[in-house]
Amino acid sequence: MSGFLGLGLLPLLLSLLLSAGANGKEEEKENVYIVYMGGIPLLTSEISIEESHSRVLASINPRIGGQRANKSLIHQYKHGFSGFAARFSKDEADAIRLKEGVVSVFVDPIYELHTTRSWDFLQETSVETDSGRAAVAASFPLSGGSDTIVGLLDTGIWPESESFRDSGLGPIPSRWKGICMKGSDFSSSNCNKKLIGARFYNLEEPDPTDSPRDEGSPRDDLGHGTHTSSTAAGIPVMDASFYGLADGTATGGSASSRIAMYKVCGSDGCPGSAILSAFDDAIADGVDLLSISLGASSILRPDFDADPIAIGAFHAVAKGITVVCSAGNDGPKAGSVVNAAPWILTVGATTIDRYFESDVVLGGNRKAVKGDAINFSKLKKSASYPLIYGASARLNSSSDDASASHCDLDSLDGTKIKGRIALCKHFENDSSKILKIDELKTMGAIGTIFVDDMERLVASSYISFPVTEVTTEGAKEILEYIDSTENPVATILPTITVKKYKPAPEVAYFSSRGPTLQTSNILKPDIGAPGVNILASWTQNNDSIVTPSGEKVSHFNLLSGTSMACPHVAGIAAKIKSWNPSWSPAAIRSAIMTTGTQKNNENVPITTDSGSAATPYDIGAGEINPTGVLNPGLVYEIDAKDYLQFLCNYGYTTDTITKITAIPSGFECSKNSSKDLISNLNYPSIALSNFTAKETRVVTRAAKNVGDTETATYVADIKSPKELSVKVVPDKLQFSESAKIVSYQVFFSASSTQLKGEYFGSITWSDETHRVRSPFVVKTAD
Repeated sequence: MSGFLGLGLLPLLLSLLLSAGANGKEEEKENVYIVYMGGIPLLTSEISIEESHSRVLASINPRIGGQRANKSLIHQYKHGFSGFAARFSKDEADAIRLKEGVVSVFVDPIYELHTTRSWDFLQETSVETDSGRAAVAASFPLSGGSDTIVGLLDTGIWPESESFRDSGLGPIPSRWKGICMKGSDFSSSNCNKKLIGARFYNLEEPDPTDSPRDEGSPRDDLGHGTHTSSTAAGIPVMDASFYGLADGTATGGSASSRIAMYKVCGSDGCPGSAILSAFDDAIADGVDLLSISLGASSILRPDFDADPIAIGAFHAVAKGITVVCSAGNDGPKAGSVVNAAPWILTVGATTIDRYFESDVVLGGNRKAVKGDAINFSKLKKSASYPLIYGASARLNSSSDDASASHCDLDSLDGTKIKGRIALCKHFENDSSKILKIDELKTMGAIGTIFVDDMERLVASSYISFPVTEVTTEGAKEILEYIDSTENPVATILPTITVKKYKPAPEVAYFSSRGPTLQTSNILKPDIGAPGVNILASWTQNNDSIVTPSGEKVSHFNLLSGTSMACPHVAGIAAKIKSWNPSWSPAAIRSAIMTTGTQKNNENVPITTDSGSAATPYDIGAGEINPTGVLNPGLVYEIDAKDYLQFLCNYGYTTDTITKITAIPSGFECSKNSSKDLISNLNYPSIALSNFTAKETRVVTRAAKNVGDTETATYVADIKSPKELSVKVVPDKLQFSESAKIVSYQVFFSASSTQLKGEYFGSITWSDETHRVRSPFVVKTAD
């Protein structure tokens, strides 16, 4: 308390206490709020921005003005946009909302992380399923990109990882203005010509009475940031594996790009105030693109002007920076996709053709039952261990058969479990498998078989304890065996790596799905990419991973999530940028979306994990094609005024948009602005909502020729469900030296009066060399 009184604020403190006593209540609790003040006017200096923030604070309550303002302020945003994060009360937040120049005020949210062979698989799939386009792209270099700077907002980085060595790289690009921040266990020498920048942010809410402290570090203690960084832009590392599994060469999507890490996440999550600070710094530092594998919960998703990622990405894209974000891990629930602003490239997760098999061997000369999981079982390979179904080990007094069959906590009799392998069902809403295993181990179980259809192909990591997961079909065979004998026995085999698994890719069960609830007239996610059991670099922090007995901490780890899919796309986007330095974020996204792959390695349409056909709500424009993206033929550009009109159509007022963009006076929203007109944003996909059988809806698009020749003719190919009539006018696009951009219209009408639900199709423009595909979805009013 002495530090507070030492500021000479004792009279103010006494007056506040007296005031609280007079009102009969204590001073209102303070929280950290973000005050977003939009774009920075052209002639505004940094000093005047900082002063404007202090003035806003002082204007609502003198107690947080002057010297105290420096204590209340946590972050100030002054490079790419204006605003600040500070601690004050709800009443003060309400007062700030009314101040001139303020766009929004919201409580600092805590966002969550969306947490080798994948690159080989992408290359092979693109060749197998689209040989013509792959052959064209083969003439384009797949290396390069040393002048491209990939920024990541994540948990930090482990700089000693082999993935971040700088051998063979030239000088750091002169436009780079970033720094390598010193931390408690990090110095400038940890950066090099590969890892060219590292920043960290105060992830704890500071006590306003504390003096400034030099805490923290860009170092990654959790592993997530190291994993995503090496996936996006790590150099090739030979003989990589996770204790012998997934062995091969680990490499990033753009192995010669530079990396800049912005540590915004800790063990308690990712504060929005830190995320906005990282965006602000990254814009000033000079990154070319940002990879962001985190986001809001799909349950409590903020609007665009109260979402730190949407805000930061808007200003980054305005500066020419491509922003790639994960779609979230709340699938397969419909409407669960996050990071869905149209200026963001949103990525869903798919599987690759690698499977981690851990089979169950049954007694009685029965065939092995296929299972999948990551374990390094030391059990004998012959079936010699007693096997019991959870329901047969029920605690008579306190559980029912259903709870026991799932091995729910406190439902089993330990005396019946001890020394046996337990077979347990598992549903999505059960207690976690780890909690179940901890209890089973305490009871003396020697292994566990989980029955789980949803998570098949996503191999959970159990390390030393023998655990595997089987499908309901496999469990049926195990239960039939248990019922056939008085003394059932089994064993669980250690995991092996199975390559060339088919079918692949499939949409991962956890990958968040469309439609976006913010505006179903934009189709999200945009694209799918590998996000299941991805091998990439890891920290050497002994607490960051459970190691098999007698082993050292692995330099690599296997993780799943849209967090892992996002850096795959970021790496490919960096490669596109390196060969097309003048391309805008919209052009890069268009190249990625319009060349997406639709078929799997069996040359049939990609499916979800349940076996159903994948729709654009599941996978957007398809699986990313790392070769086709380099020669897309046509792209769909979106400039600043298009995004402004989107904001008008979404419902923001001219006054609010003027503040957000800091554009000169004179901009006005169209009088006919409406959410239906969002469909006219020049996006590489098309989405219509509230469609009725009695109307004809017209959508406009403009395509830009970026092919090898200025003269080209593209013809439309429409694939539409029978319930819809879809017509393109004109159905032939003629490009020339004087006509590099050509517009067309798409007319949607019903061919059936019984129109209800969601209908999917595509429009593909082809010149016999390129195929430029745009998926569409038409969603009826009911």
